[in-house]
Amino acid sequence: VMKLNPQQAPLYGDSVITVQLTEEDKVEDDVVFYLVFTGSTVQHCTSTRKINPGSLETISPGHDCCETVKVALCASREGHPVLVVAEESFQFVQDEAYDAAQFLATCAGNQQALNFTRFLDRSRPPAADVDFLDEKVALAFRHLKLPAEWNVLGAEQSLTENIPRETLMHFAVRLGLLRLTWFLLQQPGGRGALSIHNNEGATPVSLALERGYQKLHQLLTEEGAREPDSWSTLSHTVHSGDYSVKHHRGLGVYLLTAEA
Repeated sequence: VMKLNPQQAPLYGDSVITVQLTEEDKVEDDVVFYLVFTGSTVQHCTSTRKINPGSLETISPGHDCCETVKVALCASREGHPVLVVAEESFQFVQDEAYDAAQFLATCAGNQQALNFTRFLDRSRPPAADVDFLDEKVALAFRHLKLPAEWNVLGAEQSLTENIPRETLMHFAVRLGLLRLTWFLLQQPGGRGALSIHNNEGATPVSLALERGYQKLHQLLTEEGAREPDSWSTLSHTVHSGDYSVKHHRGLGVYLLTAEA
């Protein structure tokens, strides 16, 4: 039996999984291991990299629903049939970051909810927590299937009526969430949100300045601003029909996802 650590991953994937091999599976160097995750409607296959003779590392795929899936550890060697060496179950779960992304996506136009998010700001989380939160919520947001008409400003895209209001962009900037801000900038209404004043007359741009968030301010104002470094910048995904292939450059791992 192999040991997976952790034995679950958030729906949006992109977390590191370590595979402990048993004594008899610690084999010669020319054996290639990969994991096959079989869900009810989707199947994923991930390559692995060896950390040491007894353990491998891979990246968890993003999955389409919360469920327990079967994971098979397969070994292949040139000139030999592929062997299933071990099987284990694995759980895809909806974590707090996913909940947060879903909540934020649905309250894009909801002033009460957005004003509530300002309340979070009173208890400033430490920088390391902000970075973690930023990374996870941005990954989760990317994974959400946002409706085609989704807009950073909500459904009421009445930009012409200069009504002061809170926006998702105010929220992301106020907490100093670089990656989430970048993600929102790429969405419909993202750029428009930059010039919207809230009830105190602050725009996301003026908030960034006032808070001394220099990187964030550059992101919002510079023409050729690049995506901030994150887990997602390490990944490159190619879609083709029912298949998608993702390359995680950080670990040199490939993930193939197919409709089962």
